[in-house]
Amino acid sequence: MIGWLRRPATDTQVTHGARLWLYLVAGLVMIFLVVPSLIVIPMSFSASQYLEFPPREWSLRWYESYFGSREWMRATATSLKAGVLTMLVATPLGTLAAYGLFVSRLRWVGAMMLLLMTPIVVPLILVGIGVFYAYVRLGLVNSLLGIVLAHSMLALPLVVMIVTSALKSFDMNQEMVARSLGASRPRAFLLVTLPQIRFAVFTSALLAFLASFDEVIVALFISGGQNSTLTRNMFLALRDQIDPTIAAISTVLIVGTTLLLALVQIFGRGQR
Repeated sequence: MIGWLRRPATDTQVTHGARLWLYLVAGLVMIFLVVPSLIVIPMSFSASQYLEFPPREWSLRWYESYFGSREWMRATATSLKAGVLTMLVATPLGTLAAYGLFVSRLRWVGAMMLLLMTPIVVPLILVGIGVFYAYVRLGLVNSLLGIVLAHSMLALPLVVMIVTSALKSFDMNQEMVARSLGASRPRAFLLVTLPQIRFAVFTSALLAFLASFDEVIVALFISGGQNSTLTRNMFLALRDQIDPTIAAISTVLIVGTTLLLALVQIFGRGQR
């Protein structure tokens, strides 16, 4: 243990011992963020009709209530469809936007980048009100198309930021060489640039899916009826009654999100 503390943690020869305080702070922050989520997991296995921690009796009744409910399954299917479609829309658009702005020599690149970042800067409640007002006129309220368009708007900045960061670490001279040998810009991008930033594109696609699947504020305004999302139904259930089914759904979401993020890390490690 003492030997590990004396080892350099970085190329600047800063030791792990000198960084011990930073590790402790990071550990406390992780505990503060993770523990409240982990408490939900045992609560989901409670046999009580109310949220109870620690459970006095163990049961799978709330998982049966979730998977056996037609309403919950329909909401889950809507969220999954919206998430996949949002990923398919936001990822290519965001990748192309990031690439276009990165290679552009226009003076207004910074302003255009700021405009693309607006959806994650403006409070979501204002975004939801604005989208709802526009959707009422366009007849898109409570439609899957409306949900996908709104969620794509929210996911697009994430894709742009991640892909732009990857492009900054990519040597654009490689693409220039391909173009000097006769390849068009689209062909050079597809054959040279895209394969080398594919991990960033894959990561941004996953985050676009999760941004859509977990979004609730805008969904409260624009989704409903047969196209009500899972998070919207969860919010309404918590508002109207404290149903332990919510704990079971939350556990499923935590496990699913963790597995997806783990797969991304495994995939990324294999690409490096």
